[in-house]
Amino acid sequence: MTFKTVLSVISVEHSDGDLRLAIDLCRQIDAHLAVLVLSIAVPPPTSEYAAVMSEAWLQDRQAEIDRLHVRVEEVTAILAESELSADVDGEYVERSWTDDMVSRRSRYADVTLIGPELGADEDLKTMVLKGSLYESQIPVLLVPDAAGATLLPKKVLLAWDGGPEATRAAREALPLLIGAKDVHLTMIDPQATEDGLNIEPGTDLAAYLAHHGAKITIYRLPSGGQPIAETLRRHAVDMAADMVVMGAYGHSRLRQRIFGGVTRSMIEEADLPVFMAR
Repeated sequence: MTFKTVLSVISVEHSDGDLRLAIDLCRQIDAHLAVLVLSIAVPPPTSEYAAVMSEAWLQDRQAEIDRLHVRVEEVTAILAESELSADVDGEYVERSWTDDMVSRRSRYADVTLIGPELGADEDLKTMVLKGSLYESQIPVLLVPDAAGATLLPKKVLLAWDGGPEATRAAREALPLLIGAKDVHLTMIDPQATEDGLNIEPGTDLAAYLAHHGAKITIYRLPSGGQPIAETLRRHAVDMAADMVVMGAYGHSRLRQRIFGGVTRSMIEEADLPVFMAR
C-alpha cells in the first residue's frame, strides 16, 4: 500500500525547484507524477478607459498564454529527461477559479505536493490548499525545505484529538505510518470520555494502526498554557521527526478564515514536512 500518483502544482513564474523535488519524491516510492502548471490570468480593466485599454489587455493575456505554453514544454522536457512516469497540464485560469481548477485536477491524485517555492507564494498556496484539502478532500504534503524531504519517513509525529479530521489524516497517511520505524501518536491535554469507552485516550487508534503494522508509541502531553501548535512543534523537534501528520480544520468559507488556528499555525510556521488531510 503506497501513494501511486503525486500531484505537483507550480506557477508559470516559479523556478524548477519544486518540480525537481517532486521528481525526487516520486522516485523514492516509484509513483506517477502529475504536474499542473498554472498561469493566473490578468484581470480585465475596470477603469473608464477600459475600451481604450482592452487591446493592450488582450495582448498581455496572449503573451501570458504563450509563456505558459513555453513553460509546459520546459517541464515536459525535464520530465522526459527524468524517465519518470509523468504527465503535465498547463492551465491559464482566472484567479477566482484557481481553487476549482486545483480541485478538479487533485481528484485523480493520492496526495498534492506543496513545495518550498509554492509555499512561499501565499496567495497561490491558499488556493491550492483550498482546492485540494477542502473541495476535493485530497491530502496535501507541505514541504517547507527541500533538504531532507521524503515520502519514506522514519519518524512521524501523528497529531491526534479523536476528531473526524484527525481520523481521516491517520487513514490517508497509512502508507507513511506503516513504513515508519517510529510513530508518536501525540495528544495535547487529552481527557477521558465520561462514557468510559475511551478511558485511555489514543489506545483505540493505536490498536487500529498496530493491526496495519505501524509501530506506535502513545504520548499524552500537557500544553502548559502554550499554543497546541507550539507544543506539537516542540515534540517534533524532541523526537527528531521527519514529518508531522495531522487533520486540517477550518471555520469559514471566507478565504481569510479558511483555516482553524492550529492548522493555520502549522501551515504558516512549518519547519518540517506536514501531511494534512480533511
